[in-house]
Amino acid sequence: MYKIVQSSRLYEQIVQQIEESVLKGALKTGDQLPAERELAEQFGVSRTAVREAIKALHEKGLVEAHPGRGTFITSGTSNSMRQSLDRIVKSGQPDGSAYLVEVREILEPEIAALAATRAGDQHLATMREAVSIMDVTRSDADAFIEADLDFHLSLAEAAENPIVLSLIDSIVGLLREQRMRIFYVDGGPERGQEHHKRILDAIEHRDPRGARTAMQAHLRQVREDSRKSKD
Repeated sequence: MYKIVQSSRLYEQIVQQIEESVLKGALKTGDQLPAERELAEQFGVSRTAVREAIKALHEKGLVEAHPGRGTFITSGTSNSMRQSLDRIVKSGQPDGSAYLVEVREILEPEIAALAATRAGDQHLATMREAVSIMDVTRSDADAFIEADLDFHLSLAEAAENPIVLSLIDSIVGLLREQRMRIFYVDGGPERGQEHHKRILDAIEHRDPRGARTAMQAHLRQVREDSRKSKD
């Protein structure tokens, strides 16, 4: 798979080859890299050079290392974007949360409309499962919020546009914090769930206009609950 490298800075060529594999689609987000010893044999270098390469890839946001599991390819674009957006929203600006809602109002209605025309059976199954979980976990904030995030991410996946998915993936952390703040607004989870079901119904009926309208209504509710959470 890889070429023997020859350089005084071997790890840089290892990084370059792995980056090229990602760009060409040979390695995809979620793929696991071979073990350190195996990579060293494939590249014809020492394990030290491989360690330096993995460290550089991690700094670029292209891999994540999980102790006991291995090293996995991740989305460098999403990671760097996520860090930048986190800094903007958490920089002390008073309108940080409002900015996030505004971005969602720009993106998510059209994502829902695309999902209504492009969603496959697996996307629909994931959305239905998320809605079902939210139905039975309204007293469990963590479980409800994770299912809520799964619902919105599955919408982005159903849009079948990798740039859209990267954009939504980049704000997942911010969405989680926003959802945690508004979860305890009186009646918030129930109202949110009603909107989720309307969005899902429109997508199941392949109704892009209905999906767009339902998402717009949902985000108006999010904006209002965000305001109430500060009162």
